[in-house]
Amino acid sequence: MKLSSDFVRLIFFSLITSLSCVAQNLAPDIANYDISVILDNEKKILNGEQQLTWLNTSPTAVNELQFHLYLNAFKDNKSTFMKESGGRLRGDKMPPDGYGNIYVTRFSSEDGQELLGKLKYIQPDDENLDDRTVISVELEKPVEPGESIVLNMGFRAKLPKIFARTGYGENDYYLIGQWFPKIGVFEPNEDGEWGWNCHQFHANSEFYADFGEYKVNITLDQKLKVGASGELISELKLKDGLKSVSYKASDVHDFAWTASPDFVIHKTEWKGVKVKAMMQPEHASQYKRYFDGAIRSLEYTEKLLGKYPHKTLTLVDPPISSEGSAGMEYPTFVTGLSYWGVGKWLRLAELVVVHEFGHQYFQGILANNEFEQAFLDEGFNQYLEGRIMDESYGKGSLFNLLGFTIRDSEISRYSYVTMKFPEMDKINRPVWKYPKGVYSDLTYTKTATVLMTLENLIGREQMDAVLKSYYQQYKFKHPKLADFSRVLNETTGANYQWFVDQAFNKNYSCDYQVDTLINSGKQSSFVLSRKGQFILPQQVLVRFNDGSEEVFVWDAQQVNKKFSFDKLISQVSIDPGKRNLMDLNRVNNSYTVLKQDDFFAKYTAKAIFWIQHIVIGFLFWIG
Repeated sequence: MKLSSDFVRLIFFSLITSLSCVAQNLAPDIANYDISVILDNEKKILNGEQQLTWLNTSPTAVNELQFHLYLNAFKDNKSTFMKESGGRLRGDKMPPDGYGNIYVTRFSSEDGQELLGKLKYIQPDDENLDDRTVISVELEKPVEPGESIVLNMGFRAKLPKIFARTGYGENDYYLIGQWFPKIGVFEPNEDGEWGWNCHQFHANSEFYADFGEYKVNITLDQKLKVGASGELISELKLKDGLKSVSYKASDVHDFAWTASPDFVIHKTEWKGVKVKAMMQPEHASQYKRYFDGAIRSLEYTEKLLGKYPHKTLTLVDPPISSEGSAGMEYPTFVTGLSYWGVGKWLRLAELVVVHEFGHQYFQGILANNEFEQAFLDEGFNQYLEGRIMDESYGKGSLFNLLGFTIRDSEISRYSYVTMKFPEMDKINRPVWKYPKGVYSDLTYTKTATVLMTLENLIGREQMDAVLKSYYQQYKFKHPKLADFSRVLNETTGANYQWFVDQAFNKNYSCDYQVDTLINSGKQSSFVLSRKGQFILPQQVLVRFNDGSEEVFVWDAQQVNKKFSFDKLISQVSIDPGKRNLMDLNRVNNSYTVLKQDDFFAKYTAKAIFWIQHIVIGFLFWIG
């Protein structure tokens, strides 16, 4: 009998995979994928086959399955994603001829159930009947608790032009993410009732999935250089100018890959982790900056949280024409961003790598629900980014030119405190329910600012202990805010629920003001005002004309509180150590009785303040 080339490749891949080094799984294997896909380089189409083995870890029988078809977000302008985004995301616009889609072409179970005819599109979030990013399939025979079901599926995907993290670009560049039918998560809700968590693809949402093992075989043109999640198992030349590359990724909840004929590839290694940078020719020399950001991140995060559990890390440098695929994370695989001619006065290349690497821990390993509590990934990672950048690159960690320096962590605070309506919404809510235009401010920068303030409140040593305990207890377990709060209280030995509730579950803001300072005769008084609803005790420093000082803590319970003294005051300062980074307006935190020669010093300081913030605003815009 003559064996087909596809069958020979499948046998070879299975043999190589079985003989490869096997380690004990760190994550539960709930959704295991064996995928074989062919990339049609001319038509920009994927033709795929996948075998999914799904384990029912619940105590109830499951008679329905739900899957994400993420690429259908780009099917037309009627999808929920396109309606919410207006066809724009992160500065990119969907080209009129750039739409893509995905169709399931075959669907059956290994026990003989034909399921394709039972497939139906559902819209669990908004009832938009034109949205086709989630499908439901009823089973003839339920999957009992502890049992597995094996599903065989075929799919065909027309890739969009690069938009919202995925697709094809000029000169046969590809970034292929969320490209296959992906099963949702069957889990208990807040009331303890088990059901599917399988949300539609929203403009601001990312992804949520169970862990498993991925075996992926990709057939494509030999000219295309490939990078992907996991470890390369084999690469074989085929006839007709094609080749077959096979990867295996364990303890992951997703798989993404890239291809381009133009990549300039550099490799290094750190403590057994193989790090690869796939660079564009026009700025290939910046690979050293990619490596620097990655290795500093590996060192810092391993010490802070725990050992990086994977053997590979692939860094992808997209072309400028495909910036829509820049700055994205998948397990063991991230995309960066760099420009020719940008020196180290602006550490953009390092910044993006540091940020995206941090997701390997928060998004890749802790793997919270990014539809419902995106801030547990994005905001916690933004906080980590600030620490790594500032402690690795010093005072001008982000920007350092002609004497002007900006630390990375300042960007987070600046973004939050300059919101037009900082009380627009609370952080802790599903991302598609946010008012328009506040997603990044709340999930990224306000959350990071909250965590920086929490660190100042409990101390760096305690904060590190909290983060490490949180990570170690909940890696590979999909934690929620309540889990972090519990670890915070257990680790510190105190109850900080009051802080967590105000910061995440309320739309409260901080703004404390020194008001109405009066010196009269030998007596003085002033009023402290709480202009926001966030009640956070504040340290207050009072300086007197006789050179003495007094420091006390104001509990901030009252909106206005008057304080009186029997001697004259020269200055009153709220939070003199600047520990409360959530305070929206620090200018009103201090009231000083100025001497004449202090006038110019005061306004020079204000001028420097505004120049610095104009520069920060520019950086935030180009980022």
